[in-house]
Amino acid sequence: MTYDFDLVIRGGTVLDGTGEAAFEADVAVVGGRIAAVGPGLARGADEIDAKGLLVTPGFVDIHTHYDGQVTWERRLSPSSEHGVTTVVTGNCGVGFAPCHPEDREELIALMAGVEDIPEVVMADGLPWNWESFGDYLDSVDSQPHDADIGAMLPHSALRVYVMRQRAVDREQATEADRAHMAQLTREAIEAGALGFGTSRAVQQKSVRGQPIPTVGAAEDELRAILGAMTQTGRGVFQALSDFDQFRSVDAEFAMFRRLVAETGRPMSFTLNQKHGDPNGWRRLLDLTHEAQAQGLNIRGQVLGRPTGLLLGHELSQNPFVHCPSYAPLAKMPLARRAAELNRPETRMTLLGELAGTDHMKRTKSVRDWTRMFDLSDPPNYEPEPSDSVAARAQAMGISPAELAYDLLLREGCRAVMLLTAQNYAGYSLDDALDMMKGPHTILGLGDGGAHLGLVCDASWTTTMLAYWTRDRRRGERMALTEVVRKMTSENAQAVGLNDRGRIAAGYRADLNVIDYDRLQLGSPQAVYDLPTGGRRIVQRASGYVATAVSGQVTYREGEATGALPGRVVRGPQAAPHS
Repeated sequence: MTYDFDLVIRGGTVLDGTGEAAFEADVAVVGGRIAAVGPGLARGADEIDAKGLLVTPGFVDIHTHYDGQVTWERRLSPSSEHGVTTVVTGNCGVGFAPCHPEDREELIALMAGVEDIPEVVMADGLPWNWESFGDYLDSVDSQPHDADIGAMLPHSALRVYVMRQRAVDREQATEADRAHMAQLTREAIEAGALGFGTSRAVQQKSVRGQPIPTVGAAEDELRAILGAMTQTGRGVFQALSDFDQFRSVDAEFAMFRRLVAETGRPMSFTLNQKHGDPNGWRRLLDLTHEAQAQGLNIRGQVLGRPTGLLLGHELSQNPFVHCPSYAPLAKMPLARRAAELNRPETRMTLLGELAGTDHMKRTKSVRDWTRMFDLSDPPNYEPEPSDSVAARAQAMGISPAELAYDLLLREGCRAVMLLTAQNYAGYSLDDALDMMKGPHTILGLGDGGAHLGLVCDASWTTTMLAYWTRDRRRGERMALTEVVRKMTSENAQAVGLNDRGRIAAGYRADLNVIDYDRLQLGSPQAVYDLPTGGRRIVQRASGYVATAVSGQVTYREGEATGALPGRVVRGPQAAPHS
């Protein structure tokens, strides 16, 4: 029997990625592209009954750190389990190419410190069968994946490749250095890099405690790199900056404006609410609006959840991790550690030691009781102030440390708590909503593939759909059509991938079929599936009926099908019929 189409998703409620109203239609696929959208289409070789279900474009996650995982793993979990069909790596200037063989340990140390990926995992997992950035793309593309991969040239790797130890020592680039970086940038863009990422964040350090090599890079260095992209006629610019900590907000932003104005490269930067300056983000957004009004394509990347840490005995951090008596416990298998932690004498010892470390700055980052919350199942990312460990302990007449100790014992010491560090100054996500609603912000900052024992924000797409359009009760929600637009066509266009993010004839057949009523995010949990048995945090989700990449169904009801149609996306992609 012959069929007109390879796949037909039949009778679903289509949200086409444009932000326009939903409509009921069949979606047909041929050769990895959408062939037709409309009622009553002919039969397909494979069919999905989507009656009563949402059909959306696949989600595009523009801010990930899967630079290592894409070399040793074919599944881009957890992102691909949350409807993501395209990821972009190389953000914040960290990555593994270009790289001289003798500098491999330096890049591993940098990624381990900045992105909380164990050194042993990278040492064992990375094949290192590349030197140039083009070689790296070839290596990644030599095996299939369950999502498409776009990559940006990382500034730290580029700088270390050209300047070697001088880059690690954060010396300024010479004219010859800048010319060499420009040449390598042109080569990377021509090989398929989507753009260039950098970091100017002083808190980002290698495992040796050294600041990231790009922190103090001069404007002339950035100008040379961006200018090289201009010569190729393509490439986006992504930056993480401290702004107020590195230099004045206005001066730092003015530098970015000059660079964008001179080179014409579209730019995005990380925009978060800092609890120490809860309204500082508004100044950055005002500056962004002013730049846009002058024709400069600068946008802020925002996240619709608090950023911070996940705490637990099975994770990298918890309130007791710096206590002297905890060190031997941390080396034990979890079951034995749980037995020890349940002993009254261990409890008394650790609580006493914690009280004795109040003066230590490093312990304060993991025991801010007023911003620490029990992470329920399903997880609540907008808890009330009365839900904090401090408030609950006061109501119970015990110390916050005692309550935290007892909460973390649950589930065999697998319980997880949330410590909010950004985007939650007023114990509400209203400010995050204001950021997301801005006309010059885009959704990102999920950091999939990084911070493996600290966070799992790669599940942000499910939060956007389930919480922001359906479940939020503490304030205004967002329109479903708008959220889908922002996660699909808007993000795709932001990095030049104009061939995806929409459901229309000619576009890539990256698609999700979603049972909106039962869409639900699960609690974070530790798994041990990295090279050498390394640990990472994942979150599952229910309600994703099917996900397709290039017309091949990669997930059904949250389970991988084994199809691996994902490939490296080399450079910007034109929209159909353009």
